[in-house]
Amino acid sequence: MRVHNKSTIHTNRSQLSVAITRVILGATLATLSLQGMAQSSDQLEEVVVTGSYAKSLEKAIDIKRNSIGFSDSIVATDIADFPEQNLAEALQRMPGVTIERNKGLGSKVNVRSLPSEFTHVSINNLSTASGSGGRDVEFDIFASEIIQSVTVKKSPTAADEEGGIAGSVLISTARPFDYNESKFVVSAEGAHNSISDEIDPKVSLLASDTFGDFGALVSFSMAERTNRTDSNSGINFRPLSRWTEKTGSSKWQADQTVAVLERDTGVVITDRFNKDVTNRVVFHDKIGDRAYLNEQDKWGATAAFQYQPSSTFSLAFDAMLGGYDNTEDEYDAAAYTASSISALETVHAYDNTTLAKHGILVLTDVSYAATQHEFLSKENVHETDFTQYSLNMDWEIGGWLIEGLAGYSGAEKTSDTSNLKHVAFAPSRSRYTNNGGETLLSANPNSFDMYNSPQKYLFDSYEVNLEEIQDDKYAAQLDFIKPLELNFLSALDQVQFGARYTDKSKERDRGTTTVRGPKAGDNSWRNVRTLQDSELTPISELVPGGNYLSQSSNSPSWSQVSNSYARDTFRYDGFKVDFADSEYYRVDEEVVSLYAMADFKFDLAAMPVMVNTGVRTVDTSVLSFGYHQIQNANGSTGYTPTPISKEGSYTDVLPSINMNMELRDGLILRAAASETLMRLALGDIAYKRTVSLNDFKYRDGNPDLKPTYADQWELGLEWYVGEGALFAASYFEKKIEGVVRESLTGVVKDVTKYNANGTIDGVYDFEIYQKVNAEGDYDVSGVELIAQFPLSMLHESLDGFGINANYTMLDNSLTGESDLDIPAPPEGLADETYNLTFYYENEKFDARVSYNYKDKYVEYIASDMYPVYRDAYGQTDLSLGYQVTENIKVMLEGINMTDEETSAYTIDPSFPSMYEFSGRRISLGVRADF
Repeated sequence: MRVHNKSTIHTNRSQLSVAITRVILGATLATLSLQGMAQSSDQLEEVVVTGSYAKSLEKAIDIKRNSIGFSDSIVATDIADFPEQNLAEALQRMPGVTIERNKGLGSKVNVRSLPSEFTHVSINNLSTASGSGGRDVEFDIFASEIIQSVTVKKSPTAADEEGGIAGSVLISTARPFDYNESKFVVSAEGAHNSISDEIDPKVSLLASDTFGDFGALVSFSMAERTNRTDSNSGINFRPLSRWTEKTGSSKWQADQTVAVLERDTGVVITDRFNKDVTNRVVFHDKIGDRAYLNEQDKWGATAAFQYQPSSTFSLAFDAMLGGYDNTEDEYDAAAYTASSISALETVHAYDNTTLAKHGILVLTDVSYAATQHEFLSKENVHETDFTQYSLNMDWEIGGWLIEGLAGYSGAEKTSDTSNLKHVAFAPSRSRYTNNGGETLLSANPNSFDMYNSPQKYLFDSYEVNLEEIQDDKYAAQLDFIKPLELNFLSALDQVQFGARYTDKSKERDRGTTTVRGPKAGDNSWRNVRTLQDSELTPISELVPGGNYLSQSSNSPSWSQVSNSYARDTFRYDGFKVDFADSEYYRVDEEVVSLYAMADFKFDLAAMPVMVNTGVRTVDTSVLSFGYHQIQNANGSTGYTPTPISKEGSYTDVLPSINMNMELRDGLILRAAASETLMRLALGDIAYKRTVSLNDFKYRDGNPDLKPTYADQWELGLEWYVGEGALFAASYFEKKIEGVVRESLTGVVKDVTKYNANGTIDGVYDFEIYQKVNAEGDYDVSGVELIAQFPLSMLHESLDGFGINANYTMLDNSLTGESDLDIPAPPEGLADETYNLTFYYENEKFDARVSYNYKDKYVEYIASDMYPVYRDAYGQTDLSLGYQVTENIKVMLEGINMTDEETSAYTIDPSFPSMYEFSGRRISLGVRADF
């Protein structure tokens, strides 16, 4: 068993970092020891809004109006009263905010249509750990009920920990002195999914009270979710170079492929090794019919203990705990047309016009010589534990306001994924359909019914992958704020300065064990045991809800091995997964930040003006390490006996300015400019090498990567009409530098590549790719519009009705990473998003209908060449509530009421790659508020 000791690896810790940490913590403790000097006074003003959606919108407007920069907020009522399955879905109704969905569940947050990794997330002013390999936060692990408020900050100040190129999501949990009286809230609901036909429970509660100078609050939420998704997917492009480069005994594949292409399409390939030509002739990689069953158990809890003897002193301890267990069963009946022993047999149809500007010929209907038909039973078990603790102090003494923070955020994620694979090689015919693809019998007499011939499928392997990720972050911050009244400079209202130290570490271990027999090292099942030898279950019984929702003309139905049977049968006694040196990495990052800023208030031609300006210096050191590949004396490849480390560092100076001017009562001109950065995905800077056999590539981490920077400015006009009404428009521009791209940095010659059955596929030159900072800069600009108003402004008969709408449009010069230089925006960037909510409420009844739209965006670059787009998606949600008594409310909520499908395509909609249904979700609940 490997044991990694941070104290032996991380030996170059910055002395400056240690010194500043001691100063910060020492000052914090010294300050806390003087807490008895604080004078008593009245409690702080209550900030929580409950019970009315319209009033929650008014509170959010107040927060926006009083902010120095551009921001938008939602508060507890808005979060609680809308139908959502997690925190990500609660945020999607905010201006400029959209979400990425995974099988019907919101998972990641995009701000202003920019990729999710451009957004910085913090909870209670502490940057949040994640169980992913990057810095993006997995919002699906957080229950929305334990959140008090969320602010999306779109223009940073110098005091912020990070600005985020897209923005910062600031999440706050509740504290006892947020309420001016004791509070107890409990809710319960049951939700029904239209495809799985299951009913899922969810319960939550919050209890808070104050006892003189002390207060305590606890909240808890627990939910189960069972969701079925039927998908016709995995239909990506595969370049003809898959076969044209075959040599030796496999050269017949290249010869036959080139000959059939010329015979049936007239296209002549003169140089079979010219990738610029062969990569532009593409066919189906795989066509799969897939049924998913996703089962989630999620819980979250917060605790807050607050000591507040006066309005001048507050000490708060916040704890946030959570667990998210996600088990997904995936059952595939797939035809892998690009199998290693196949070739073209007949091209029935092709498209040489749709993608002609890229020089791409698409073979849309083809018979293949030896398709690898696959039945795959996949089980993906993910368990995430989240922990966060923070101690916050606010102390006003001697005309100074001192704020202190010390905290920890951590996430542990364990993933156990398995794949039981049975294969049968035979001729087949595959073609595109309107929404995906289908596999049929070909004219070859050896072709067979792939769905109903279990005796023809041979056991290939049962592969189990185990991954463990540990993500830890420690932080300490101390801020000093001094309000001023200077006769010689009356405009200077306040100065503020401070320091922050963070220590972040992410460690990943991963290993694979492949079973091919009843015990370790035994391969006796391979190519002997058939699919028929295992217990088979119809697909309509493997997942609840009945028949598979096929999108192909042959309406397949099939039987295969359940994941529970596979786990019991193929994980023999003594089965284990050892971690592989090649998969290990760890990244340690230390950041020391110092900042200073000033607030100015003055009148310009009788118009009140507020200005915040400041500068932040950031000193970052990175220590990245992993086991590195070496050449052994016998010519084989291996890895170093201990991790090899490499350091990286960078220092930045980040200025910012925010201002607003009240042109007249309620009409505010707002402006902001700043330089900000987004730090790198830790997996990209990890000092390691991984291999992608199908792509003939090695991928190396790069500890020398620098962050992505943005120079940005924004100008907006906001009109606060009263009665909870707001009309706003803003224009923003961002010049982004240092965008991270994957680049060819070397070649490893004469690499022997093996097939799954152990035979030699061939000897190839493998390219080495590494993430680098691209040269030059890219421009992103956009417009954001907000209209939020009660319809009683138009006519008194519309009292109780209202609209909350926002729209974001983006224009950009960013391009994706296609090796064929196919122009496309970066992954995750959409040109247009909007949210529209109609609501009505009175003392007894409230209703809301919300529509959220996100334009198409690049989901990934297949084979690093062909952009795959997630199609534009719009979803309608519904919420109805009835106040039975003063304290009890009944709610009926619906998600995806029009049962929209999720689809994707490669480069052009003519070539669909995925079409999936996750169904609608209806819930009935009750909430008691005392």
